[in-house]
Amino acid sequence: MSVMTNAVFAVLAEPARRRVLDLLLEAPRPATELAGLLGLSQPGTSKHLRVLREAGLVSVRRDGQRRWYEIRADPLAEVDAWLRPYRRFWAGRLDALENYLDSRSGGSLPGGGTANDVTGNDAANRED
Repeated sequence: MSVMTNAVFAVLAEPARRRVLDLLLEAPRPATELAGLLGLSQPGTSKHLRVLREAGLVSVRRDGQRRWYEIRADPLAEVDAWLRPYRRFWAGRLDALENYLDSRSGGSLPGGGTANDVTGNDAANRED
């Protein structure tokens, strides 16, 4: 595991920072909006954003008085690559969940979806 991946894991250990990334996954946001959505003070939110920025997980752009934050996927790709060999440990459980959901719903979930839609676990997505 690289030094960068270790740093990213350390940054992601904080639940508030993971929540920031969840929010930024939806759309770029200004710091003030993030503070409101997180229920944190502006200084507390700014501290988390600084740590995320220093780890390369977010980028910032100025727009007048506002700073807009966006997620950066590159460092997460390294974490994903590190996790890849461990996926086999949970792939079987996702298959079991898929089978269970299919058996309970007759193969179709409310809204017309399938268990594959819920679990994301179909042959095309598997990395065996």
